[in-house]
Amino acid sequence: MAVMTAIAIGSLALGAYQTYRAGAAAKKSGKLQQEAADSQADLSDFNAAVADVQAEDAVARGAEEESRFRAGVRGMIGKQRAGFAAANIDVGYGSSVDVQADTAFLGELDALTIQTNAAREAWGYKVQAEDLRKRADIARKTGVMLEATGRQNAKTAYLQGATSLVTGAANLYQTKYGLKDT
Repeated sequence: MAVMTAIAIGSLALGAYQTYRAGAAAKKSGKLQQEAADSQADLSDFNAAVADVQAEDAVARGAEEESRFRAGVRGMIGKQRAGFAAANIDVGYGSSVDVQADTAFLGELDALTIQTNAAREAWGYKVQAEDLRKRADIARKTGVMLEATGRQNAKTAYLQGATSLVTGAANLYQTKYGLKDT
């Protein structure tokens, strides 16, 4: 009988230890999942910062291209004036003024198109950056939830182990002393 009692106690202890280890593993798993989510969030934050830089770069490149284009239009108008003057046409009167005005007008439209395209490109990067920041926020919140779930699973496993120990001890006690339900 003593051998059977010792085996039963050993079995209870082993079961409780295994339940404790399962709880500890659940807790560790939750913590690791939170760390992974935090790492993913950090990566999203980094990518958002890169998108911000890309937006600033798009605006700067657009301004530079617009400036170069406007300079080219001014050069083209200058060539037109020189051509008119070489042909003995009054550059400040009549159709020569109209041609120069049309060139300036169309050049301004093209320059504004360049500016608008740069703004649209920058806007796309800003939207991307905001999306990445939201994803980072969601990843962090998910990580917190996973870590809390791991802790809760660990508590549940610890309680199951304690319940198993108490139930097993009660069964052993009942078997040893022959107690019956009253």
